[in-house]
Amino acid sequence: MVVYLDNASTTRLHDKVIEAMMPYMSIKYGNPSSLHSLGREAKRVLDDARESIKDAINLNANAKVVFTASATEANNLALKGIAYALKGKGKSIVVSSIEHESILEPCKALEREGFKVTYIPVDSNAIVSIDAIEHALRENRDTILVSVMLANNEVGSIQPLKDIVEIAHRYNALVHTDAAQALGKIALDAKSLCVDLITLSAHKLYGPKGIGALCINSNIPLEPIIHGGGHEYGLRSGTQNIPAVVGFSKVVEMSREFIDVYSSRVKALRDKLERSILESIKYTRLNSTAKDRLPNTTNISFLGINGEDLIIKLDEHGICASTGSACSTLKQKESHVLRAMNLSKDARNGSLRLTLGIYNEEHEIDYTVSVLEKVVNELRKISPILSSE
Repeated sequence: MVVYLDNASTTRLHDKVIEAMMPYMSIKYGNPSSLHSLGREAKRVLDDARESIKDAINLNANAKVVFTASATEANNLALKGIAYALKGKGKSIVVSSIEHESILEPCKALEREGFKVTYIPVDSNAIVSIDAIEHALRENRDTILVSVMLANNEVGSIQPLKDIVEIAHRYNALVHTDAAQALGKIALDAKSLCVDLITLSAHKLYGPKGIGALCINSNIPLEPIIHGGGHEYGLRSGTQNIPAVVGFSKVVEMSREFIDVYSSRVKALRDKLERSILESIKYTRLNSTAKDRLPNTTNISFLGINGEDLIIKLDEHGICASTGSACSTLKQKESHVLRAMNLSKDARNGSLRLTLGIYNEEHEIDYTVSVLEKVVNELRKISPILSSE
């Protein structure tokens, strides 16, 4: 038996997505830059996919949807593209301290190039400080970009993005949001949020790996970071991955029905999982109780044990989970998100991220809780040191 509770890392391909992609990996294999019939068919698919994404997240009609090889690339394009395009106006950037590594690492690279980056603190629920953002903008009048993720990938907290945009625009700064974890789980309305750039990902929502998108409002200046044949409005050169584009388009079309499932059945399973763990296992804590939180995400610390040891033991019982962002797990370092939330070292070390999806069933929740009770007790007998909160 395999219980997959690592859906924030990646998801299985939906059957309808596989069905939609198959012809474009066999008989419809044209290059969208070619003038012949197969090329024109690929170009039509590419254009239709852009329109599907615009419709799904309510983008302005004249907005650009730039396809990339990943959300990581889209985030890099957003930060570096804006920084290089507007460096004559200012060299200050503001980001939250709990951003994904694909935001934080480009920021470090830009700092080495002379840009100033201000990292905004969060509260104990991983909610960004609005006051700190305004203070940073007031102190750095040359701020060109504010980047705050819509929903956190480790604890699920949803940020007050509309308020952030209002403040940033008041100081003439553009706003980018990494919405990779949010698409298809909560409502995402670009016009309502008024953000300037949005990053999306397919494989967090039952689509293929190897494709992301950066959605850019009209008249936003951006410099390319990959040069070549001038594809994707001249912003991302390279022949487009049409099978992946088709898969992306399909999951975006299905995103509204996914939201309904997440907000009802998946959330109910998540709530049962949290409640059962906290009631049946001592010395545990829920690491974010934010009112606005992704319906599928929970992050719980098991005090007195190591989270990586717990993952290994769970895997022996067929349960797939993680300690945090899968993109940085191999680096073997503690969560910067939990550290920013000011959790104790014991709580950070003993954290476990469980993320549900549309394929999870109630019996899997019962099984997971029973296994957790067993393996946590086993691990605590080996390492019985418990730290008080």
